[in-house]
Amino acid sequence: MMNEVVIEVHNFRKEYNGFTAVPDLSFDVHRGEIFGLLGPNGAGKTTTLECLEGLRQLSAGHLRVAGVNPSSDSRRLHPLIGVQLQTSGLPANITPEEAMRFFSAYHHVQPDFNLLDRLGLGTKRNVQYQQLSTGLQRRLSLALALAHQPPVLFLDEPTAGLDVESRVELHKLLLEEKSRGTTILLATHDMAEAEELADRIAILLRGELVAEGSPIDITATGAGLTKISVRTENGCLSDAAITLPAISQRTEKEGYQIYFSTDIGPTVSAIIKTVEQKADKLIDLRVERPSLEDRFLEITKIGGIA
Repeated sequence: MMNEVVIEVHNFRKEYNGFTAVPDLSFDVHRGEIFGLLGPNGAGKTTTLECLEGLRQLSAGHLRVAGVNPSSDSRRLHPLIGVQLQTSGLPANITPEEAMRFFSAYHHVQPDFNLLDRLGLGTKRNVQYQQLSTGLQRRLSLALALAHQPPVLFLDEPTAGLDVESRVELHKLLLEEKSRGTTILLATHDMAEAEELADRIAILLRGELVAEGSPIDITATGAGLTKISVRTENGCLSDAAITLPAISQRTEKEGYQIYFSTDIGPTVSAIIKTVEQKADKLIDLRVERPSLEDRFLEITKIGGIA
């Protein structure tokens, strides 16, 4: 079942009055997969989601969600998907409890008020939507997207405006949905979130796919620089005359010497040897592989965005 393709995007093209937002995009998402859609502003993420959700018509290509054409069969599509948009169109005076009852009735299911509790809305059930903070409004939007337990979720920047506790709870919910076999397409600017949650990701630039694969696959295809942060008791490594092998870049921050190495073995060995020779004491040494954010910045720089 994990190999079953649930979301199909093949040669997708979207134009607006002569402007091509997405020229030719193709990817598939499998059942029970969290698929991250990443890219800078204007990359085509929201346009792609809106066409998959049936909110906009594609200009050319092939889109399917659970076997349904979102452009021509919205009646069959709606029960199959849960959608959290960047902005909500809820009435200003509606309360979270009323909204949950309304959306549940629309989908012919019993309202799940536990979702409101889990997303920190339990004490706000009878507060008008206009009086909720931006973060609480986004939590409500997510709760409504999950209300009918759809097999496919579309989430556009789901954690924007959320505090740390709410983000953690959201991530737990998404992983629970994944374990139930829910397919999740997640558009986000949060690289750490994508790296933590997504099974695979696609990076878009100007509507084109420039990288696709697991977070580990994507980070492994970059320049391959490993970050090494070192702090010593007397700061002996701050001497600009010290040279170390396999170093591509070097900087200093908050008492740490930070190196970017192309071969960590010789670099780390030389660091330890230098500290010993200088009769200094090693306080902290950290070796970190390139993050998804590092790789994303590298890709966008190559693409002329950063």
